[in-house]
Parts: sequence; structure tokens; C-alpha cells
Amino acid sequence: MTINFTLLAMDQIVNHAAKMRYMSGGQVSVPLMIRTVTGAGASVAASHSQCFEGWFASVPGLYVVAPSTPEDALGLLRTCRDLEDPVIFVEHILLYNSRGEVPDGPYKIPLGQADVKREGTDVTIASYSRMVHVSLAAAAQLAQEGIKAEVIDLRTLRPLDTETVAESVKKTHHAVVVEEASKLGGFGAQVASDVQKRAFDYLDSPVERVAGEEVPIPYSMPLERLAIPDPERVSQVVRMLLGR
Repeated sequence: MTINFTLLAMDQIVNHAAKMRYMSGGQVSVPLMIRTVTGAGASVAASHSQCFEGWFASVPGLYVVAPSTPEDALGLLRTCRDLEDPVIFVEHILLYNSRGEVPDGPYKIPLGQADVKREGTDVTIASYSRMVHVSLAAAAQLAQEGIKAEVIDLRTLRPLDTETVAESVKKTHHAVVVEEASKLGGFGAQVASDVQKRAFDYLDSPVERVAGEEVPIPYSMPLERLAIPDPERVSQVVRMLLGR
């Protein structure tokens, strides 16, 4: 069902599945994959529209995967299928109708390997899941204004590849992290911290974050849209960052 309902099994996931291999000295593995739905935008109210993948990413012993395209979803799913440890495989509710090219032959995508979805030279936008599409739409808007944004899809939150983001920042000298969850305690803070540490000398401005509003997701669709980052909000932050 949705990631909201994993709260009813949090003890089994966090205290048992995630720790069994470590606590048994490697004698017992838990090859478990939990496919679950995350995110807002479907007008299903506050208790069905949350993003808890950041919570799970804070738990050693779990893998957390959050693809944004059909190609990534299939490649990462095949990789996770062969693991001996538990995986939280997060699928955004608004991405189920998305279409995209998928290779004909068998392929896998390694965990912990971010992907550059759009190249640019002026600012780096790092995101995951549906917010990648929001970031790409913002990049298209900014391109019309002469701003070239590089969009990076993290793809997995644990393991996390911030090296790819940092290398991009060394080229662009500016960074924006976009996530759907609310900013306070959000996963984007970890990404921003890692970028600050890895590419501090290359930054011409502080790392900026775009996140959901600090409210439960409204049932009203117009209010719900206001609570979630959109392309214009991302574009505004980039313009501010670049002094445009």
C-alpha cells in the first residue's frame, strides 16, 4: 500500500529486518524487499501523502531506493532482487503513469550511483523520485533565461552518492537540493552537508534547499499543490542564488 502504513510495522523493519545480519554475526540474512508508495499530489489527505524514505535512510542495515524513471526502476529492482539484506523500494504515487524508454536486454543499475539527468554549467540541482521531474521542468524554464542547470538524480538514499553531486558543484559553483518532504529534519540536509564538506572551496554561495511546507498535506487539491515544491519555486531559488 503506502509508506504511511509501514509505521504499523516499524519495529519489524527497523529492529528486526535491518539488524538481523549484524546481530547474528552474518549467520542470518533477511532478503526482503518492501515496495511501497510515497508522496503527495493525489489528493488522498495527510495520513496517506507523507514521505518517510528519509526516515528509513537513517537506519543502518537497510537499503533505500527511490527511482524516478521506468528505466531506473527496472534496473534498480533487478539489483535489489539479488540482495541478501532488506530494501525499502520507494515508488512515487504520481510516477505510476509515467512512460520512458527501457533497454530490451537484461540490465541492472548499481545502488549508490547517482545519475546526471541534464547537464549544465551554472547551478547543480540534486533531487530524487518525483522531484527529479520537477527539477527538470525548472531547468527547462531556466534555460529560456540563459541559465544552464545540471540536474542530478540521487536514485538511492542508502547508499548515498554525493560524490557525483560534489563533482558537479565543482563545475557549477552553486547547489540546490530539492525534496518533497518538509525541510525540518529532511533528508536534503544530509545531501547539503555532504556537498558543503566535499566541495566547500568551490561554492560561490551557500547550498540552498527547496522542500515541502511545514504542514500536514492538505486534502484540498489547490492547497496540496501549494504545500509541494513545483518548478516555479525551484526556479525562484535558483534565480535568487545566482542573483538574477
